[in-house]
Amino acid sequence: MPIIAVAGAAGTGKTTLGRALAAGLGLPLLDLDTLTEPLLDGLAPWLPPGDHWNAARHRATVRPARYAALRALLADQASVGSGAVVVAPFTAELAGGPEWRALIDACGAEPVVVRMVGDPELLVERRGERAGGAAAARDAHARPAPEQVPAIPHLEISSALSTEQQLVRVRRHLGGDRPLPERSPVYERDFLAALFDLDGTLIDSTPAVLRSWSRLATEFDINLALLEASHGRPAELLLTDMLPLDQVPRALARIEHLESTEVSGVRAIPGSLELFDAMPSRAIVTSGTVPIASSRIAASGLVPPEVVVTFDDVERGKPDPEPFLTGAGRLGVDAAGCVAFEDAPAGITAARAAGCTVVAITGTHSADELAAADLIVDRLDQLEVVPLADGGFRLAPRT
Repeated sequence: MPIIAVAGAAGTGKTTLGRALAAGLGLPLLDLDTLTEPLLDGLAPWLPPGDHWNAARHRATVRPARYAALRALLADQASVGSGAVVVAPFTAELAGGPEWRALIDACGAEPVVVRMVGDPELLVERRGERAGGAAAARDAHARPAPEQVPAIPHLEISSALSTEQQLVRVRRHLGGDRPLPERSPVYERDFLAALFDLDGTLIDSTPAVLRSWSRLATEFDINLALLEASHGRPAELLLTDMLPLDQVPRALARIEHLESTEVSGVRAIPGSLELFDAMPSRAIVTSGTVPIASSRIAASGLVPPEVVVTFDDVERGKPDPEPFLTGAGRLGVDAAGCVAFEDAPAGITAARAAGCTVVAITGTHSADELAAADLIVDRLDQLEVVPLADGGFRLAPRT
């Protein structure tokens, strides 16, 4: 059974993710704060007024003792063959060295490390919400998390993502994808071409998208929750719905600049490029404009196909079927002979209206939100391409 270490500074949401992982995997949850703080808080009567166990002058003694207790419990779990989800900052452990080796010894093998990261402003805001209580008192004596590039293997997860989005990314990393159905009408259909959405389907740009739109929401006083619920729709349509018409051109220019320049952390989704590259005929169909799509494709390392349909190529974007009809037309096939890969309800609606068979990938939306698709996968490489003699292909579960 795996031992998964969820690391990160205060406010990154590591405890929330740790609880969700433990519940989903059926593993014990070991949280450094839960295990050690009741005892440490009980020492308050023995400390001078205004002092705290988390104060800098006690850190050299308290920190090693807390982690020794955590490692002892981990060693117990490992000795009985049990995995665990363990939550702590793990700052020293991320740097490698003796603390990392001590953690490995306690686990019996290298743990899977998930490192939570977030914008400093978000972390300050979250810590500020801890009004009163032991956590607030502890945080008052906490030192800022150091800027560090971990020296150990790890999976980096953005705090800006929803817990469901974080879980999907960890599940992909662990290889714990939900099994595909043994039978599906999708496996029985012959296809001529594949039409791929870009963001959330081939590349993971969600953290970068959230950073860009969060900044725009602040500048233009837009409800960010409404924006997050509308993923997959073109920016111009979103802004037209949410802003006075005279503000739309300025906001549109601003978000285009933000999204085309904010590409930090944009990367190919594990497993997606394998299926993409295996397709004999394929196109990208995205709601982004040419500058946004081009910058993200370049940042991810994806080699673009000959046909890339952007919002600049159509009059009506998703959920209208025009983008998928355009993609199929440029490939010289009927949309009814295409399979479309999507991650958002708006894209699924557009592809189905065009006549495509739709495969949805989780990660941006939950499986329940993608229920209108013909098939739902956690990773695109759960499927494989089966070539046909006439140049077409079928899809089958990877064995």
